[in-house]
Amino acid sequence: MASVVAQRQFVSNRLIIRAREREMAFSSWSHLRLRLPHLARTQSLTVRAFSAAVMSPPSKAVVYDRQGPPDSVTRVVELPPVEVKENDVCIKMLASPINPSDINRIEGVYPVRPQVPAVGGYEGVGEVFSVGSAVKGLSPGDWVIPSPPSSGTWQTYVVKDQSVWHKINKESPMEYAATITVNPLTALRMLEDFITLNPGDGIVQNGATSIVGQCIIQLAQYRGIHSINIIRDRAGSDEVKEKLKNLGADEVFTESQLEVKNVKGLLTNLPEPALGFNCVGGNAATLVLKFLRQGGTMVTYGGMSKKPITVSTSSFIFKDLSLRGFWLQKWMSSDKTNECRPMIDYLLDRAREGKLKYEMELVPFNDFHTALDKALGKLGSQPKQVLTF
Repeated sequence: MASVVAQRQFVSNRLIIRAREREMAFSSWSHLRLRLPHLARTQSLTVRAFSAAVMSPPSKAVVYDRQGPPDSVTRVVELPPVEVKENDVCIKMLASPINPSDINRIEGVYPVRPQVPAVGGYEGVGEVFSVGSAVKGLSPGDWVIPSPPSSGTWQTYVVKDQSVWHKINKESPMEYAATITVNPLTALRMLEDFITLNPGDGIVQNGATSIVGQCIIQLAQYRGIHSINIIRDRAGSDEVKEKLKNLGADEVFTESQLEVKNVKGLLTNLPEPALGFNCVGGNAATLVLKFLRQGGTMVTYGGMSKKPITVSTSSFIFKDLSLRGFWLQKWMSSDKTNECRPMIDYLLDRAREGKLKYEMELVPFNDFHTALDKALGKLGSQPKQVLTF
């Protein structure tokens, strides 16, 4: 009898345990069923976040792994897509020039240069291809330039933070938008930063055929300022003089024409210049100094002859001349971004009006090494080379 009771108790306990197991299982399933929509939403959000990652297209770029002769160390390669983060903008490059400073960076002789391996190029214009989720004020199709300039413009697609890009008027001529920041901005800053020039004043410069020189002539004329221009002796100098006068130059002299005791006697109805610009050095710099009036200032922004500037003691004592220097990159690194961009817009306005122009040659990106040879002077004197993508 006792065994029967014990057996019944055992069966009863098993039934109770199974009931509790079913209850717990049902409770767990109910809880899981309630959680399923949340889990599904979480999984969906995770999938959407992963799928929302924006990537740039693959890019073709001019790269160099070491510094040296540009025609030896540069090569065109394919770069893989990169992620466009929330504050990034992906730009499809339209055009970018080959500047002397670009060549110097690759050679390793420019004071500021990117770490290698690097993509060449420093300025240019592009079209917004895509934007990150947090980007404001830029949309696909907008035209932008890096402002201040930024390394790596010799490639078909560039991805950088939105703060790098300055939106410009799409009616701007593409080749001028690509080249507006380095040379024209240098000309503008030098005209404005050292002395106050008023309409009717004069300036003098050597290297007048350079793009900076041509911009100085045109910006000065636009403001009613006279320009005296010095060019080197060469074949075809008469044609060069005519070209510069068509841009607005008041006087153009070859260096040999200025081998006279009193160069100011060559000026007829022009005022003695208060400001001079030197990008050559050597004797060409001395000629600029000879034209300056009492208390005048000469600004040096280049040294193409690689010869030193020699100044007589009397020029300092009796004429009280001042010698200054200008380097655009240093100026722009002084937190000048907000100040710089309206100046670029001003210069692009002049280009659209036809009041700022200079000669350029547009070259397809696939012909990069031909353009590089021209920029290096291998094929004689050539216009500025501008790569188009």
